[in-house]
Amino acid sequence: MSSGIADVKKLSDDDVQAIDRLQQAYRQLVDELGKVIVGQRDTIEQLAICLFARRHALLMGVPGLAKTLLVSKLAETLSLNFNRIQFTPDLMPMDITGTDILQDSEGGRREFQFIQGPVFANIVLADEINRAPPKTQAAMLEAMQEQRVTVLGKVFDLPPPFMVLATQNPVEQEGTYPLPEAQLDRFMSLIELDYPNEEEEIQIARTTTGDDLVTLRHLMSAEDIIGHQNLVRRIPVPDHIYTYSARLVRKTRPGGETSPDWLKPLVSWGGGPRAVQNLILGAKARAALHGSYMVRSEDVKAVAPSVLTHRIITTFAAQAERVSAKDIIKRLIEETPDA
Repeated sequence: MSSGIADVKKLSDDDVQAIDRLQQAYRQLVDELGKVIVGQRDTIEQLAICLFARRHALLMGVPGLAKTLLVSKLAETLSLNFNRIQFTPDLMPMDITGTDILQDSEGGRREFQFIQGPVFANIVLADEINRAPPKTQAAMLEAMQEQRVTVLGKVFDLPPPFMVLATQNPVEQEGTYPLPEAQLDRFMSLIELDYPNEEEEIQIARTTTGDDLVTLRHLMSAEDIIGHQNLVRRIPVPDHIYTYSARLVRKTRPGGETSPDWLKPLVSWGGGPRAVQNLILGAKARAALHGSYMVRSEDVKAVAPSVLTHRIITTFAAQAERVSAKDIIKRLIEETPDA
């Protein structure tokens, strides 16, 4: 732990105070969203982790779990621009990025003018992203990785902060195009939404069948969020946390020397180096949101299921035995000792 103590000393007094402010702002965010969103505290935390880690998230849940409402209200509370793209089989890449349109200029000449697509927003909800063909899905790749789009050879930067939240329906798979592993890897977290409990479902019925939803307060500006994102990058990480994260990810690879024997018949493909990067970034963001001045092992363990589950490709044997990727990650966490 000595390396961790030494790392903490690198934080300036300003950074320590900034972490305290971020923790307070996060608590206010949870309380404010709680006026509209019933339950879903874990989901809100995972969304906040992805946002302040400057990463993207994939939301998985059946229809009716307020995924769109949650994302739109999150953007409203953070004073960010929000656009929703409904992915359909006939959606074209230019429907996402925008395109040049021939228009009349003041001098009477006709000139091409670029019309921005819905991807030009701070938070973009890609609704049912797996319903669009691969060519259209690929239009999101450059935006997610480079925060820019290229249209007819011209490069256009996207407004910071920029975050893509994509949704998938886990039940209905007819007429869908599964996301390729390369695109799945672009998402930091897979956030799974479950049905509410009975008390929450009664509260949902009570709040959504009456008057209009309340207007939420604006708690942060885009500049505040960018400052918090930069702060998260400065959160110290002890050496043993890097070691633990790398060992955990390496165990997910069936061909690796450290992977357990029970895993090899269940997994055909494990996490890559980007998984380790996202584990560290997610742990940094979680530590800051909880007011910690350094990353702890419990931060890594808390974000590991959402970071690693969609990066594990299970075999037919695992599916036959009804062993999910989440089950595998849970067991690996239990069996991997702190470094």
